[in-house]
Parts: sequence; structure tokens; C-alpha cells
Amino acid sequence: MNTSSLQSLIQRFFTDRLLKQLGASPHTIASYRDAFRLLLRFASERLGRPPSQLHTEDFDASFLAQFLDHLELKRGNSTRTRNNRLAALHAFFQYVAVSEPALALHCQRVLAIPSKRYKRGPVEYLTEEESTALVAAPNPCKWIGRRDKALLLVAVQTGLRNSEITSLRRRDVEFGTGAHVRCVGKGRKMRCTPLRPDVAAVLKEWVLQQSGEPDDPIFPSSNGGHLSADALQRLVSRHVATACQSCPSLIQKKVKPHTLRHAAAMALLHRGVDLSVIALWLGHESTETTQVYLHADMQLKERALAHATPSGLAPDRFRPQDPMLAFLESL
Repeated sequence: MNTSSLQSLIQRFFTDRLLKQLGASPHTIASYRDAFRLLLRFASERLGRPPSQLHTEDFDASFLAQFLDHLELKRGNSTRTRNNRLAALHAFFQYVAVSEPALALHCQRVLAIPSKRYKRGPVEYLTEEESTALVAAPNPCKWIGRRDKALLLVAVQTGLRNSEITSLRRRDVEFGTGAHVRCVGKGRKMRCTPLRPDVAAVLKEWVLQQSGEPDDPIFPSSNGGHLSADALQRLVSRHVATACQSCPSLIQKKVKPHTLRHAAAMALLHRGVDLSVIALWLGHESTETTQVYLHADMQLKERALAHATPSGLAPDRFRPQDPMLAFLESL
């Protein structure tokens, strides 16, 4: 197999398989692209060859297992992120198995790599005090500070996903009566999220300060393009470090961009908004996904405990009269 075979397979996987045949969403394309970008860089460093000279056979099950360990141990990715990267690799090698039957056994071994189970801990979110400190952290005297303040304010209030925020365009925002932002979320579902008057005012001031076309990103990078996922993470981490000075409780929390989405959901829950409405607000497919916020809210559990008044009656154990039931009860 020549050295261009892997490059050809990857290109056809994205153009023919994902775009033409499956009609994958831009979010899926971006996620798979990032997975292969990380893999090719890792392989190039380990094997001492540029990506264009790598072979499909180089990516056997053992090597890919090393890559997945690298994501968790060196890059500090979560198990869920590791599984998402593995899903991209599985999709690619399923395509390779059909396109190159000679590599079927090789692909079968790769496809046998399992997703890793992980412990679902409580949802990490910001209190209103912490959210306020974070939004106040950027320096409004600088262009990047005004951008970051508007972005953080929109993220904390709307609960948009990371990709939804970075892909927002100028034409996706409506001001005036019924101010809102439009986005296309998971499953290509279009949804509109209302903006509070104070958030709309800050966002409108930011938009008016910038010149651009309707399709330009509303929160551009320094070169005018869309913010990357890594850039968004660095943005949040930088301002969390500043906010820790005025809000020490942030020191104990591992704040990521997605944490702001949790903060928005918990703020709605604390204000008594129904769970089904929060699910619609966040773009969840069902309320089962939204129920994780109920488990994270100790205040709700404390209020439920306050309503649970003791009856004063001692609990009695069931005593069966039938000998067969009595035997089973004694086991």
C-alpha cells in the first residue's frame, strides 16, 4: 500500500462518507476533524514521519490504545472526551473495512477497542455569586475584554453549548422586543433562546462597536475567524483565575466552558422553572438528560427533607402467615 493511501482514505471518509452519504452536521465534522488532527500529530511525533507519509497499518489497536491513554494522561481529557475521540476512529475504520477489504482483520481489531466506563459525578456549576464574579473579570478597556465579557454573559444566561457559542453569527441575534439568539444544536434542531434586557444591552453595544457582514462570527478571534474550542477553554480559564481574587469559592472548582451551561440550568431551576421548560431551553432531547440538575441541587433536597415530617408511628415488619411465605421470608 502506498504512502498516499491513508491520506486518500481520510479525505474520502470526510467528503464522501460524512458529507455526501451521511450528511453529517458541521458539529460532527468538526469533532471528527479534531480527533484526527490530534491522532496525526501524536503519530507523527511517535513514528518520526510527517502525517502525509503515515500508513493505515501504523494505526493498529495497540497504537490507538496508546493514543487514547495519551489523551487522558497527557492532555488531561475526561473519559467522556476519550470515548468521543474513539467514536470518530470507529466510524473511520468501519469505512476502511468496506473500502479496503484487505484491511478487514486490521479494522476488526480496532473496532474491538471498547469505550471506557466512567463514574458520573455531580454536575459542577457556578452559583450566581460566582457567575457574577466571572463576568466581571474581563477588562472592559480592551477590545478582547469587551468581547470576553459579552461572551461570558451570553453563555451564563443562555446556556448555549460551546460549539453553539463559537458558531454564533451576527445575523443570529435579534434585538428590541423579544430579543433572542438563534442557534442550531444537536440533531440539527433550531432553537431560539431569549435574552435578558441587561444581556441584550451589553451584546448590542458590542455588536455596534464591530463592523462586519451578517455571516461574520459575533465573537471573533483576534484574526477575525471563529474561536476554537481550545481558545474558548483558555478564555474561561484566564478569567476564572482573575475572578478567584474576588470570589475565593472558585478556587475549589474546575471550571470549563460547559460549566457555564450548567450554571444557566441551575439558575433556572432555582427560580422554579419547570424541568420540561429547562430541557427545551437547553435543547435536550428529553427531560431525562435534564434530571441530572435535580441530583446536583442540594437546596431542593433540603426543602424536600423539611416537608418530610415524622408520623410518630414505629415501622412494623411484614409477618406472613402462610408457612411457605414464612420460609421464603426467613431466607
